[in-house]
Amino acid sequence: MTDNITPELIPLDPAFVTTTRIATALGLLPFVIGAGVLEVAELLPPGSFVVPVLLLYVFVAFTVPARKYRHWGYHMGADRIRIVRGYMFYRDTIVPFGRIQHIDVDQGPIDRRYGLATLTVHTAGNHNSTVALPGLAHADALAMREAIRAAIRQDLL
Repeated sequence: MTDNITPELIPLDPAFVTTTRIATALGLLPFVIGAGVLEVAELLPPGSFVVPVLLLYVFVAFTVPARKYRHWGYHMGADRIRIVRGYMFYRDTIVPFGRIQHIDVDQGPIDRRYGLATLTVHTAGNHNSTVALPGLAHADALAMREAIRAAIRQDLL
């Protein structure tokens, strides 16, 4: 009988919450501006549109990123990386290093400001051929990329 122990998942960097809050707030800003325009144009009674939109804006910008952070994790083994995410729609992805074609470490302006990066692995095949792991400290993402490259090189020898 084989002992199938699941390794402890490593959480994302806590700064991921802040960067996701900023990105979410910026993404929802056009809706708030649109509600303000409708309010100023007096097409609706005062406060009937902008107040609910602002409440939804604050709720989404402050609760969703923290919840997203709590439901992401990863584990990098000697020959594979496992990425787990989601609460209602749970996804547990295991990518064997032998299937990886190339690896990207990406940073947007918000991530760069907070020292974060996204590790993206591209695999052979069509279904789920790109797997991204956001919210890593930049140095950790670079170290993971190098560890994966070293494992792939070792497999080729």
